[in-house]
Amino acid sequence: MTRTVADMMVEVLAEAGARRCYGVPGDTLNFFTDALRRSGAIRWVHVRHEEAGAFAAGADALLTDELALCAGSCGPGSLHFINGLYESHRNHAPVVLIASQIIRDELGFDFPQEVDFKSVYKAGSVFCEEIRTPAQARRMTAMAAQAALAKRGAAVLIVPVDVSSAPAPDEPHFAVHRAKPVVCPSDAELDQIAAALNEGGKVAIYGGSGCEHAHDQVVALAARLKAPVARTSRAKDFLEHDNPFDVGMTGVFGTDGGYHALMDCDTLLLLGCDFAWRQFYPSKAKIIQVDIDGAHLGRRHPVDIGVVGDIAPTLDALLPRLKAREDGGFLETSLSHAHKALAALEKRAVVGKSGVIHPQYLTELISRHAAPDAVFTADGGSPMVWCLRHIASSGRNRTIVSLSHGTMANAMPQALGAQAAYPDRQVISLSGDGGISMLLGDLLTTVQEQLPIKVVVFDNGSLGFVELEQKVEGLLDAYTDLKNPDFARVAEAIGLWSRRVERPEDLESAVQAWLAAPGPALLDVLTDRYELVMPQTVAPGQVFGMALYSAKGVLSGRAGEVADLIKGAITT
Repeated sequence: MTRTVADMMVEVLAEAGARRCYGVPGDTLNFFTDALRRSGAIRWVHVRHEEAGAFAAGADALLTDELALCAGSCGPGSLHFINGLYESHRNHAPVVLIASQIIRDELGFDFPQEVDFKSVYKAGSVFCEEIRTPAQARRMTAMAAQAALAKRGAAVLIVPVDVSSAPAPDEPHFAVHRAKPVVCPSDAELDQIAAALNEGGKVAIYGGSGCEHAHDQVVALAARLKAPVARTSRAKDFLEHDNPFDVGMTGVFGTDGGYHALMDCDTLLLLGCDFAWRQFYPSKAKIIQVDIDGAHLGRRHPVDIGVVGDIAPTLDALLPRLKAREDGGFLETSLSHAHKALAALEKRAVVGKSGVIHPQYLTELISRHAAPDAVFTADGGSPMVWCLRHIASSGRNRTIVSLSHGTMANAMPQALGAQAAYPDRQVISLSGDGGISMLLGDLLTTVQEQLPIKVVVFDNGSLGFVELEQKVEGLLDAYTDLKNPDFARVAEAIGLWSRRVERPEDLESAVQAWLAAPGPALLDVLTDRYELVMPQTVAPGQVFGMALYSAKGVLSGRAGEVADLIKGAITT
């Protein structure tokens, strides 16, 4: 058989490290999927919806730090990747989308299923180009893969079917290069940072995802400065474990410990941190920022010193310049706030009264019985909050949540990609009832592709996070009710191990059986609808909004719901 452009593309992508491609076959994609089949170098993971495929590819790439692929047919096929690809791109996951296209001679004539993919995907990618001729196919494929890996994001390769099916021409051997430079600030910049930290009275460290390979350096820095370490949600896996200086997250999902450390410090060191919410930065402290991307310096809040560098080598160079601090008063105060905040969270992670299952209790049980190296994914909304607050970091486990993009329905598809990448690890999806419903069809993928993920549904019969948002705004909650099926019976019909839990006394044994079940498994748990996701600080406007909601609720004949909400806020 004549070697085609599609064959050559698969060869380049495999050489670049791609091992899995997620998608739905058909139409203009057929030559590419046939090349995958004949190559055997890249596994085709057949999902039921392209959006799920993009979520899965993103989780795969994020965890492995290798290229992952997704691929779709012309028109609606490749359009379906949009939301999942945006999620992957904003998570800085190196993903390449093969967006197959109609033949070139029909482009521009409003041909059936014609879509201008370049205009659609340009804003959500680091690379978005069309292969116009077979002669440029190898070079364009290599550049797409290289852009995804070097710039840490999604790359889109638009491939007309008459190009992918054409004979592969002789081309120079363009290949993907993975440069790994070590970036460190200059000596003068390091001296300036050291002088500011040595002069500081109450120094705090705020670490982000840029600290992924710098755990030991951050802990050593905190010990030298007697500084509390707050962290962003993305840094949970990298800074929470084995860290006696950890005071938790700040922000809406954070706790009192992280919030007070940042608000009370006079010198703040931002390490690989691009936290977006400006109200959670101190207003009077001197702020120092270290980031690998110079465009991030000072873009969230004004900073006094901004430098470019990888966190680990930067701290290695900085530590010898710092004086050992003897006064640990600020650290002790910050840790005291953190311990009290943790105790407050643990009060909710208990068996509820009157047959109520607290979602915190469910999450704590899962954390307790999960494998030490488990991968957790969590849907946008309250499952994400319970995951960040109640899944303990072991230093070996990982959490994937939708933070920058803030989408629903991400958890179960991301679990598919995590499981395909790591078939021997336990992968757990913390799914909301709204989220699981949106892409429910891809539970079929767990059986077809033999991906033994464990899915738990936080089944509270509502879009809970949306409901809380409406109440905080002083609005009566509207259009948030969910008339759910018995998800366990749905899963059983698909072929998964399944169980439904309605009583808290049945929960722990069910969690253990679910995690131990062979193959894919789903646990449907009826959780308390009136459980509040409380931030560490409550603004006056939020108090007014809740009071206004309560008044409207009583006047509208919904006094029972108001009472349940108040009871949930003050009791366990």
